[in-house]
This record gives sequence, C-alpha cells and structure tokens, in this order.
Amino acid sequence: MQIQVNGEPREVAEGATLSSLVADLRLEGSRYAIEVNEELVPRSEHARHRLQEGDRVEVVQAIGGG
Repeated sequence: MQIQVNGEPREVAEGATLSSLVADLRLEGSRYAIEVNEELVPRSEHARHRLQEGDRVEVVQAIGGG
C-alpha cells in the first residue's frame, strides 16, 4: 500500500505498523518523533499503530550539536 513519509511516496506491506516502518528506515536506537496525519503517536503505541493507505507520516530526528 502507498503512504507518504516526509512528503515522499513509499510502499509498505498491508498491515505494516509504525514499528516496522521504523525498522525499515533504520531508526532503531535513534531519537525521533513520529506524526501520522498531523497527530503525534507516542512510542508506546508504535507496535500497535497500523498504517493505512494514504497515511501521511512525518519523522523528525533529534540531532545533537553544539
């Protein structure tokens, strides 16, 4: 099925969750936040949150600096 990730089209499997998307994007261990359709989804819900056709996902990574 087709979703958008940071404005770019992306194919994901039917029944994909935010956790599977995080693994596909290789974000595990990183500091990040995810919004789906302009609503923040807490990390505690990533494994249960199933993606739907046409979802708009925004991933924001925290980058340290100084």
